[in-house]
Amino acid sequence: MDSRTRVKLALQHREPDRVPIDFWASSGCIRSIERATGRTYAEFLDEHDVDLRYIEGPGYIGPALERRADGCDRDIWGVLRRPVSVQVAHGLEQYMEVAESPLAAADSVAEVEAYAGWPSADWFDYSAIAAQCEAVHRAGRAAVFMGDRLNRVAQLKPAMYLRGVERILMDMVERPEMAHAVLGRISQFYGEYEERILTAARGQLDILLTGDDFGSQAGPLVSPRMWAEFLGRGFADYCAIARRHGVSVMHHTCGSVRALVPLLIERGLDVLQSLQPEAAGMDHRALKAEYGQRLGFHGGISIQRTLPFGTPEQVAWEVQERIAALAPGGGYILGTAHNIQADTPPENIAALLTAYHEFGRYT
Repeated sequence: MDSRTRVKLALQHREPDRVPIDFWASSGCIRSIERATGRTYAEFLDEHDVDLRYIEGPGYIGPALERRADGCDRDIWGVLRRPVSVQVAHGLEQYMEVAESPLAAADSVAEVEAYAGWPSADWFDYSAIAAQCEAVHRAGRAAVFMGDRLNRVAQLKPAMYLRGVERILMDMVERPEMAHAVLGRISQFYGEYEERILTAARGQLDILLTGDDFGSQAGPLVSPRMWAEFLGRGFADYCAIARRHGVSVMHHTCGSVRALVPLLIERGLDVLQSLQPEAAGMDHRALKAEYGQRLGFHGGISIQRTLPFGTPEQVAWEVQERIAALAPGGGYILGTAHNIQADTPPENIAALLTAYHEFGRYT
């Protein structure tokens, strides 16, 4: 059975030959893997029979983006970012953090609408997407579009970048018209962007992965009522576009989002990604029991504790336990709760992949 068939059966809540496998790693972790194995990352994924592949997606052809000599740059939203490097146990991690939120000082809806930095779906070339998907399929894998980590189909995170984390959350309480204005422009862009990607894919894309963090470690960042008011329509629109194109929707959110799960399902979500085991209320057994007939799951393996600080035996135990809890009846894709970081010992990564294959077979 090839990967694409395996993934499609799992998404239909049926049991294929084994549980599909995905592999998420930070750029620092990928560099460490390539250095340690002498293989490219693509070769490493093939060696371990990882089922999902992420296409590059559309190419940026819009106005030149500001690049500064000090390493800072502006993204497609006009948000200024600065580079951060952190040396960890087994490699170097590098990130771009927000240095300036261009709408932080906006004081009216008119200022939001007049902002010159709103991006356009015309700024991208979509012509290569079908060929990217076909190349994945020729290799027998399932094709996923996720996009760049800083440009993923979303609502709340871009609003946080543009307005500031505290300000957009306070807008929802104190100035709802400002929150609606910012989020409305974001969802309008991403709706058009998504439509063009899926049209260009010509039915070849298997999964659209959206990403928007709705939770902290302790609970949702916004209440279910506020999520429905400010984010529910955009989320439903993203799912509806994918459904029209016959594409499954997987959504990544960190944190404790148990209270939001019924809202995500109502608006068309197929697969919930993360299942962050350390987050409050995210017990995977309870989630599977309550929602497993209507919702698929991806992830669940701890990158906060077990992978960086556990033993290979503890990693293998956690994989076996997650499979036993989440795999029956299909609807589960093996993976970690987020990107494996470069502080993870190589022997734990090896134990993770070995356990996926050792314990993941249905027959």
